[in-house]
Amino acid sequence: MKAGVASPDGVVIKDVEQPKPRPTDILVKVKAIALNRADLGSARGDTSHGSTAGRPVGSEFSGEVVEAGPEAKGFKPGDRVMCHSPGSHAEYAVSDYGRAMLVPDGMTYETAATLPIGLNTLHNALITAGRMKAGESVMVQGASSGVGIIGLQLAKLLGAKFVVGTSTDPARRERLKEFGADLAVSTKDPAWPEQVLKATGGNGVNLTVDMLSGPVVSQTMQCTALLGRIVNIGRLAGMKAEFDFDMHARKRIDYIGVTFRTRTVEEVRDILVKMRTDLWDDVKAGRVRVPVDKTYPLAEARAGHEHMRANKHFGKILLIP
Repeated sequence: MKAGVASPDGVVIKDVEQPKPRPTDILVKVKAIALNRADLGSARGDTSHGSTAGRPVGSEFSGEVVEAGPEAKGFKPGDRVMCHSPGSHAEYAVSDYGRAMLVPDGMTYETAATLPIGLNTLHNALITAGRMKAGESVMVQGASSGVGIIGLQLAKLLGAKFVVGTSTDPARRERLKEFGADLAVSTKDPAWPEQVLKATGGNGVNLTVDMLSGPVVSQTMQCTALLGRIVNIGRLAGMKAEFDFDMHARKRIDYIGVTFRTRTVEEVRDILVKMRTDLWDDVKAGRVRVPVDKTYPLAEARAGHEHMRANKHFGKILLIP
């Protein structure tokens, strides 16, 4: 089969062996692939996100089940599925049954591919790790990404009274309001923490989902409320930075780190079950949506990766096998 695999220069298309499902896996004929920021590192040989040398990169896709293992509960050949699982840049991919969901009736494969990672990551960040309660204020850092756009919508659906989104691009920042942001700010503006504080009556936000980290972290704490929570799910602004420990202590902020990379398969299955319990009616009703910025054939995966690397997209970039 054709697949996008890692090379020192980035993703390249090669012929590789079709994967074989384990007893708890489903084998899927891939119909649409969604790009994620971690794919860029994997495509250049970073194996920390679950990719294996010589095997397809990628982590999010939709398609049709062609084979279901005997322990793949709830799935059978012919089912339309969307999955959050390694190896998506390919004509066929496998997924543990607990990382797959049936595509709702009427939903396209392209739409389905945009949802799994955002739904699972943001429900876990907001509810499980972030302990969000209805009536609280929420900020999503890096909100113009596909995951960020889902975060804005989930915060509203789960009862947030005030939602802040950040983006450094003026046009993308304006569009955040279409997806639930009551206030959109740029972290390049030195006054952005004051803007958030003013909009929240001087209190700051109760919960931040942080995809930036790096040098922005102390400013994020500055506009966090007393006893607020910051859930770190990404490090787009940098892996290391100065940290204001005194502010962290004075405000009694919970700074929480999460990642799927160190979770067991049982933990991931549990995350998906909890998300579906709270959100599946909204997903089926189309109340969670992610715009598709651009679509490429799988053969042009390198161009899709470069478009993401340029950081000019709003929403998701898709590949079609």
